[in-house]
Amino acid sequence: MTQTERNESTTTGKELILAVETSCDETSVAVVRDGTEILANVVSSQIDTHKRYGGVVPEIASRKHVESVTLMLEEAVRAAGIRLSDLSAIAVTQGPGLVGALLVGVVAAKTLACALQIPLIGVHHIAGHIYANRLVHRLDYPLVALVVSGGHTELVHVPAPGVFRIIGQTRDDAAGEAYDKVARAMGLPYPGGPHVDRLALEADEAVPMPRAWLEPESYDFSFSGLKSAVLAAINQAKMRGDVLHPASLSKGFQDSVVDVLVEKAIRASKAYGAKQLLLAGGVAANKGLREALAARCEQEKLALLVPPLSLCTDNAAMIAAAAFLKWEAGELSELDLKAEPVLSLEEWSVKQPVDGTV
Repeated sequence: MTQTERNESTTTGKELILAVETSCDETSVAVVRDGTEILANVVSSQIDTHKRYGGVVPEIASRKHVESVTLMLEEAVRAAGIRLSDLSAIAVTQGPGLVGALLVGVVAAKTLACALQIPLIGVHHIAGHIYANRLVHRLDYPLVALVVSGGHTELVHVPAPGVFRIIGQTRDDAAGEAYDKVARAMGLPYPGGPHVDRLALEADEAVPMPRAWLEPESYDFSFSGLKSAVLAAINQAKMRGDVLHPASLSKGFQDSVVDVLVEKAIRASKAYGAKQLLLAGGVAANKGLREALAARCEQEKLALLVPPLSLCTDNAAMIAAAAFLKWEAGELSELDLKAEPVLSLEEWSVKQPVDGTV
């Protein structure tokens, strides 16, 4: 398909992108029209499989993707009510993620694109999380995105559609990773983040915990010290024979995480003249974080965009939404596309951004 044909297809509103997401432990396939309308978004979760190990086992995750990806492809096409011949392009998460898991999705997407003789679009996983918001909200640039997940905690300046500039990131543990480690130390089931969030909201008081603000002008994050402080509190209580209530400990931990995330996100939004602050990533489902950020944004008169819970965790619809940016710019991938577990978000940025508000 030529660039002229792509432009005509976009104008007539017939753009259908099928996307595949296999970066970690969810196998997902979606069909999205024009980058915003979800026709199908099916997800096969592996939580029950990995729960017995207390975390994701990469080799097992890869095998589960192999078992599920074809079924998910068939289900997505059926749910969308389309034919494969209706598709304009195939998108797939290229990275970052677990290399074995990524490979399953990449091979499946390349095979389908080759068989149908339609374009392939490799997508950055974090770009997908950010543009999950585009599936339910109108975006107004420039904006700042707070990405919070199990593997990432970043502040991203987005001056134009598909252009990403990382202005802050974690120097050690990601927030979601810290949640899971703290939950494990407290004896809570995997995945631990939702349990810590629930307990924190139930607590009447909090065990005091430190805040890692780092340098005065820094937008970076650090949660390893906080995690160590929680473990120290647990160990000290055991040695003294004291009872440390899980809810109070959860609240102390969550208050510390949320305070730093909210304050730095607001400060970055002001500094970069953001018209909107976007929340993205799996930890965007955290009720404590959503409520605190909403209250602060209302106070600052800053528009806050948060995706629904179904679009916070890994899913293929968000990958299709980000892929549409590349489609509009005519930046397609070759069939020798490789899975890249440490793919750079800034390097993935659209080279010729589309002007305007989307």
